[in-house]
Amino acid sequence: MLRYKAIEIFTSEEARYRKKPVSEAVLQYVHDLKIAARCIVTRGISGCYENGEFSTGRVEILSYNLPVRIYIVIPDAETESVLSGLDGMITDGIVALHDLNVLSHRTRTSFFPRQLLVRDVMTPGPESVRVDTPLSDAARLLLSSIFTGLPVLDKKQRPVGIITQGDLIRKGGLPLRLGLLAESDQSQREAALDQLSSRRADEAMTAPVVMITEDRLLTEAVDLMLNQNLKRLPVVDGNNRLTGMLSRLDIFRTVMREAPDWKSFTAQKVDVKNLKHVGDILRRDVHSVLPETPISEVIRLIDDNDIQRVVVVDAKGKLLGLISDRDLLRYFKSDQEDIWHLLAKATLSFKRDPCRTDLQHCLAETTAGAVMTTELVTATEEMLIEEAIALMIDKALKRLPVVDADGRFKGMISRDSLLRTGFA
Repeated sequence: MLRYKAIEIFTSEEARYRKKPVSEAVLQYVHDLKIAARCIVTRGISGCYENGEFSTGRVEILSYNLPVRIYIVIPDAETESVLSGLDGMITDGIVALHDLNVLSHRTRTSFFPRQLLVRDVMTPGPESVRVDTPLSDAARLLLSSIFTGLPVLDKKQRPVGIITQGDLIRKGGLPLRLGLLAESDQSQREAALDQLSSRRADEAMTAPVVMITEDRLLTEAVDLMLNQNLKRLPVVDGNNRLTGMLSRLDIFRTVMREAPDWKSFTAQKVDVKNLKHVGDILRRDVHSVLPETPISEVIRLIDDNDIQRVVVVDAKGKLLGLISDRDLLRYFKSDQEDIWHLLAKATLSFKRDPCRTDLQHCLAETTAGAVMTTELVTATEEMLIEEAIALMIDKALKRLPVVDADGRFKGMISRDSLLRTGFA
């Protein structure tokens, strides 16, 4: 038997709290507590009040101020915190408290409420370009943004395509990823962007664009992103004009805002179904190397899969550090022009030979242990997916290494794996 409380509030339609019907205010208050609570609001067909007023649902008599009953069921441990907030909200009515002997409490996890619409979550007023915008300007916009995709609009502000980092590399001739380009010095950055200036946005964009209207359910948008393998969706109004962008980041921020503390639920003996953990979404195909591995080998491995990271472990598999191409660029700062060429997807015209003997010798002599980043944020396989999402958003991470209790590397999770497994 579980110890629960039932809070009953007897009030009326006219009762208000901060200009809202008190029933709406109470529901929002309990919802925002993110506790294991259930609420029911019922409206009576007739009633009477202490002041002599009488309300009725009879057709021949004009009805007004019908009675309202709010019923809240909560674990006993939450009682004081809930009542303290309700005290100032109920200025007209009766609040009662009952003991409940609950046989069981079962619920299913949900990453966000099903009633949420795309407009509730999207980023409004996003950056965009026109079809005739120079590709170099589009790349500069992306360089200054946390997003890696730009909608391309026609003269009526309707999306006709989208330009992503991949489009700039595959179709526009951008030599390397935007994150790496941002780490390069200004002369190299401008040289890369100048190569794009003679081309227009519509020459490199992906078209036709997959988009969604702002009044659609968020669940539909997530299904569309998963089925079409998309990282972002332009959002349009009823006239197909751009009003926002919906990205994985927007969705994960919604999870952070809406998801309750499932661990506290289970601690109160609530039977939570469908809980998912980091171990359920783990990517185990991540390259790992020993700290003495030459950097030349790391460069060969670094772009071998979409994670674009190489993990450094010791002989027992304990995680020591991570290496990305950004780490390489920072480490070889004095030879940046050469290492930049080595990491680039295409060759630019520079005065110096990108394969100078001194750099190649340096690459062969430098080890992974010297270059790796050691200040790491990690997760465990037992961590709830919601906790991992919160950690990655808080730390602005796209990928998160996973270790066991002894610090041994187990794999990696990414935003893509979170989306696919968490919302499938």
